[in-house]
Amino acid sequence: MRMGLAIDASCDIPQTFLQEHNIAVMPITVRVDGEVFLDDRSQAELHRFLDRKLGDRSHSAETEPCSVEEVQQLFLDKLVLEQDCVFCLTVTATRSPINEHVIKASFAVLKHYREVREKAGIPGPFLMRVIDTRNLFAGAAPAIVEATRLIKAGESAPAIRERLTHIANNSYGYMLPRDLYYLRARAKKKGDRSVGLFSAVLGSALDIKPLLRGYRGETGPVGKVRGFEHGAETLFNYVAQRVHAGLLVPVVCVSYGGDLAELAKLPGYASLRAACEECGVELMEAPMSITGMVNVGEGAITLGFAAEEHVAEF
Repeated sequence: MRMGLAIDASCDIPQTFLQEHNIAVMPITVRVDGEVFLDDRSQAELHRFLDRKLGDRSHSAETEPCSVEEVQQLFLDKLVLEQDCVFCLTVTATRSPINEHVIKASFAVLKHYREVREKAGIPGPFLMRVIDTRNLFAGAAPAIVEATRLIKAGESAPAIRERLTHIANNSYGYMLPRDLYYLRARAKKKGDRSVGLFSAVLGSALDIKPLLRGYRGETGPVGKVRGFEHGAETLFNYVAQRVHAGLLVPVVCVSYGGDLAELAKLPGYASLRAACEECGVELMEAPMSITGMVNVGEGAITLGFAAEEHVAEF
């Protein structure tokens, strides 16, 4: 059985990894100040967004995830012809409608795929399985990486689905924003009261940054740090400890809302890289999606790994 993967564009994973494993990307349309960007994780569109230096104006952006009809078209025009089973991994359903769109699209895909495949002379059934990663940005990476390993190992579709559900339930996504005012303005735009004005003003005045965690569909602060660089060092050192404690998937993915070369300059990053090398864990670096940057601001860091349940200690 030919098996493949599809993800939505907000799942942060390196472009080279997507190409190597032939992973389809369900795009997200982003509109800022009359300009339209197609967030499909392509380097060209990402650089165009960064080069425009939209800065604070991005918080007012409108994002439109791949519609039900667009998901149907992607599958019926392409994926049902190339694969016999596709696992769709999406950003947490608690923060985006994309998971719901894909589930709705799956009904039409499974209803009409036979005629498409028969016309192309392709025998046999087609399976489509939708997995909610229950996380955001780099927090979706562990499930995506594990899916490619399981497919390569020739595991059955039911076994893959069960394992990916387990990894999604044990994936941790951390985020360190650079600009609290931006985060508060974006939250207000979306009707999200998780970042209040008082905390944003106070935090910015004292240069206090929240460390946010995504876990099992919930997102909230788990610590506070003073200064972005100190926050990065705190986060990287913490994740290095988790690497030594053992991971469910031997990968840590870091995404950055800007030039990836900046990561290596941040305090603590060398220690994280050393911990990963010592423990045989792959350290992936991915550009944050355009969607991610308009939601949390340029210059933010997100980081994802999968591990047994534990208490965050900051």
